[in-house]
Amino acid sequence: MKVKLKKEIVTMGQPDVDPKARVGHYVEAHEWNELISAPDVVVIDTRNDYEVGIGTFEGAINPNTKTFRDFPKWWEDNKTRFHNKRVAMFCTGGIRCEKSTNYLLGQGVEDVYHLKGGILKYLEEVPQEQSKWDGDCFVFDARVSVGHGLKEGPHQLCYACRRPILPEDKERPEYEHGVACHQCSGETTDDDKNRFRERQKQIHLARERGEQHMVGYDGN
Repeated sequence: MKVKLKKEIVTMGQPDVDPKARVGHYVEAHEWNELISAPDVVVIDTRNDYEVGIGTFEGAINPNTKTFRDFPKWWEDNKTRFHNKRVAMFCTGGIRCEKSTNYLLGQGVEDVYHLKGGILKYLEEVPQEQSKWDGDCFVFDARVSVGHGLKEGPHQLCYACRRPILPEDKERPEYEHGVACHQCSGETTDDDKNRFRERQKQIHLARERGEQHMVGYDGN
């Protein structure tokens, strides 16, 4: 077993952010719909772009961030849009919002709220017929995505870029198992793809020997 020590669980790259000091107002799942429906509330999805791509709340703003480190710059570039607004933020399980709400409070935003327990708690507790959630929620486990009632969704992983794909995406010309999908095909070089092909070959050979070559890259 290998153990890695990390200074941050979810890296924001802002040394002054301290969620232990204070965070935004917690909003229970059953109270969330009323808050985000208010005309003076702006709703911000703090997750990364590939997560937002498969599901988010109605009317939520997508910062189109590749990583959480991008969020502070996005806020600095866009904060004037939200003058005199209350800000409601959400993420998968609520952890990321501990930092993002503390960050906004430090930037002088007075009314900051976040969904307690995150999207997962909302999908678990709020009936689908009352829901303002649209799509599925990406999760970082073998389920890949979940919907209302935390029912496993239709998504699978591209084992090259680790982004969610639908079964029909495997029929697209860019897709090659473990090598590329339509989202990452243009992001990697031919040398990268050849390395990925070799990795898949070794996984296949290990499977034939009854061994496990690499956790999380099987994809079957």
